Amino acid sequence: MTIKVGDRLPETTFKVTTADGPAGLSTAEIFNGKTVVLFAVPGAFTPTCHRNHLPGYIEHSDAFKAKGVDTIAVTSVNDVFVMNAWSKATGGEGKVLFLADGSADFAKSVGLSLDLNAGGLGMRSQRYAMIVKDGVVTWMAIEDSPGKADMSGALAALAQL
Repeated sequence: MTIKVGDRLPETTFKVTTADGPAGLSTAEIFNGKTVVLFAVPGAFTPTCHRNHLPGYIEHSDAFKAKGVDTIAVTSVNDVFVMNAWSKATGGEGKVLFLADGSADFAKSVGLSLDLNAGGLGMRSQRYAMIVKDGVVTWMAIEDSPGKADMSGALAALAQL
């Protein structure tokens, strides 16, 4: 079942890069008591994700903070090392929290996994964005095609705050 507005995020652990190397970060640690804009992409460094989706969130990170957002986070079904490299390559480090969902546990738990095995890409996440307040989804937009980043883009999310 796909998560919807009003639902609480399920407990899951992402991988993030820390000064001491990869570490787990739970949904409770990320979302409880905070306002978070979470967006998901099918894959780091893939064309739409890299050129169209992530850049808007980086560019408008100050505007999100000015509207009371504590954290902007991106998740993808990639390993923690790829997500770390992506944060550095895009200038997103320190502006966006890069959450590795390497086994698609989070994507599956919220009903937003995407089977791209036929194209050789394996299990991925659908492209979406959500606003989460204290662990509860208050707005979300799911793209109807993984190659589009319109409804889930930064400007669409900013308009909801």
